[in-house]
Amino acid sequence: MTVNTYYSLKGGKPDPTTLVTDRAVFKEAYAFIPRRCAKDITASFFPNWEKTRGWVLARPLSGFAETFAQVAMEVFAMGGTNRPEDDPEAECVIFVTEGEIELTIAGILHRLTPGGYAYIPPGVPWALWNRGAISACFMWVRKKYQRVEGLPLPDVLIANENAVAPVAMELSDGRWKTTRFVDPADLRHDMHVNIVTFESGGVIPFAETHVMEHGLYVLEGRAVYRLNDDWLEVEAGDFMWLRAFCPQACYEGGPQRFRYLLYKDVNRQMPLVPF
Repeated sequence: MTVNTYYSLKGGKPDPTTLVTDRAVFKEAYAFIPRRCAKDITASFFPNWEKTRGWVLARPLSGFAETFAQVAMEVFAMGGTNRPEDDPEAECVIFVTEGEIELTIAGILHRLTPGGYAYIPPGVPWALWNRGAISACFMWVRKKYQRVEGLPLPDVLIANENAVAPVAMELSDGRWKTTRFVDPADLRHDMHVNIVTFESGGVIPFAETHVMEHGLYVLEGRAVYRLNDDWLEVEAGDFMWLRAFCPQACYEGGPQRFRYLLYKDVNRQMPLVPF
């Protein structure tokens, strides 16, 4: 049985003896944030969170990606919050990469370990604490929920990757698989946060170009990834932020499988704005 592993961003001091040249890229169509950028001096701190810091990997920007925010969170021992969210229209997904958290949603306690996944609808009260002796790390993906008349809000969902069977892409011989925590046919959901896995020899064999925005956090392995008209070497801990219609493709780079946590906005008509 394959053991799932996850890379966690945990800061550190910048080494003044290294060259400044790095792989970080910000362009019109995409942003690439290598794991080396997650240092103590680039961490963010948030109101109502105790003994906690995070690295903001994506946020809505005018003229760029617009739909979501994503933060790599580190909660130190006995840290956490009883008031994590001030926006009543924000939905979120939490995915644990290290340690254990106590997540209380609408008064119900859940303990999440690595691979643990939680979807929390907008307006539902929740709290999160790390009662352990070591840091707990998780990805926190937030989006303003797009309500549709006649569609109820999605339910709270608690899962773990180890209990969800991945689905192989057709014609991929099992080398390209997606672990889906939400039924794609459930139109109540306006975002999906999945895990994509490429086994040895796995590729995206064409330049995907589509309306969905993406956040891709590399959990494991290495690959060469195409972003717009550039090919970049990526590894565990790196983050890719793609605006709508940015072409993308990849091939797994070995020696182990390549996996990432994938955000995309789904299941809604395109908003029309005045010129």
